Amino acid sequence: MARYVQKFGGTSVGSIERIRAVADKVAGFRAAGHDIVVVLSAMSGETNRLVALGNEISPRPDPREMDVLQASGEQVTIALLAMALKDRGHPARSYLGHQVPIVTNDAHMRARVERIDTERLAADLSAGVVPVIAGFQGVDPGGDVTTLGRGGSDTTAVAVAVALGVDECQIYTDVDGVYTADPRIVENAARLASVTFEEMLELASLGSKVLHPRSVEFAGKYGVSLRVLSSFEDGPGTLITTEEHKMENPVVAGIAYSRDEAKITMVGVPDVPGVASKILGPIGIANIDVDMIVQNVGADGLTDFTFTVKRSDYEQAKELLESVRTSLGARQLTGDNKIVKVSVVGVGMRSHAGVAKTMFDALAAESINIQMISTSEIKISVVIAERYLELGVRAIHSAFGLSTEPRAE
Repeated sequence: MARYVQKFGGTSVGSIERIRAVADKVAGFRAAGHDIVVVLSAMSGETNRLVALGNEISPRPDPREMDVLQASGEQVTIALLAMALKDRGHPARSYLGHQVPIVTNDAHMRARVERIDTERLAADLSAGVVPVIAGFQGVDPGGDVTTLGRGGSDTTAVAVAVALGVDECQIYTDVDGVYTADPRIVENAARLASVTFEEMLELASLGSKVLHPRSVEFAGKYGVSLRVLSSFEDGPGTLITTEEHKMENPVVAGIAYSRDEAKITMVGVPDVPGVASKILGPIGIANIDVDMIVQNVGADGLTDFTFTVKRSDYEQAKELLESVRTSLGARQLTGDNKIVKVSVVGVGMRSHAGVAKTMFDALAAESINIQMISTSEIKISVVIAERYLELGVRAIHSAFGLSTEPRAE
């Protein structure tokens, strides 16, 4: 007998029929003798609908009230699943975040979990009851409802798994695991049987939508094994675990991409100490995230400074930098919001040379120009024109021979 936390996302509980299917799956685990704690998202699209209502009623909705509004979505799904489990002969009890309680700080709409009181959950498990917990939400020390922000239900599941010391945290979604590349772009992408926390964190941060980076980071910090599984078909999924559990790591685990990219270049700025701070200072004050940065070698006392931001921040960033350009005496401010970032990730890069060459050769063979490059110990990212995204991902995937059988656990 094992103990699992099972999290089901919005598509998994998007209708009455799907909630019944989740109940059947959970009931199957209970019948096999396992202890199960369930964490649920709101129905697919419901949180977006609630946010739209808040924005319609007020141009600047109060964050505290927005948390109360958004938290109502999960209340529906946990109650319905608890009912469905009881109809199948399995005692169940639904819990909102404050009923557990899941205690967070008071940062509304982006709260962080501080502790979870497991007394009620442990009592339920001992009595053979399935706790069904609302993901994405908690309560602050003052008793106010909070929400955890993007990926909040995954984070709730991992936090509960840590608190209860379960054998595995299982994330059920609409895909059957983590793939070497997006199967919608690369038809012969392979499902990974296992991937390290480091690799998954990089893949998630670089554009893979399977798991939110925050939940992966949380699981890695506390050593909770994660498994990504499909809600709609049986299979082993992908195990996310520590590097030490793997005998031999392939050079590259997978390829991620991000369309949410834009590039800004300040041309002809003085090549003097402090110029980067003067350019990026206003960007930071405006809470605009900067990703890749390139400063060319100076010539004739001038240099070019290039960086990337999210597309949604592109126009604001350009406006902010017009006055900076004038004060620095720069020749020109240019930009491009039709770019993408493509990245290869793998812990095997630490012990294998030539990864960058293989990647760059694959792009060159397709006449794809690399505009920017960024590297770390286990990843290489490049910026290319958006029109070459699919061609580039396929070329890199093929160059590394990733269209193979899944890696063994």
